[in-house]
Amino acid sequence: MPQLVPFYFVNEITFTFIILAITVYILSKYILPRFVRLFLSRTFISKLLG
Repeated sequence: MPQLVPFYFVNEITFTFIILAITVYILSKYILPRFVRLFLSRTFISKLLG
């Protein structure tokens, strides 16, 4: 069925973009602020001690 080939690629691209968007959202919402908080606390402690 060669007429279904473009739809397969469109479907794949759509799912890839959805997964990419979810990954970026989870990274920016949960994982990156943790690293920022860790870095800020490290610099704050080193400024207090140094």
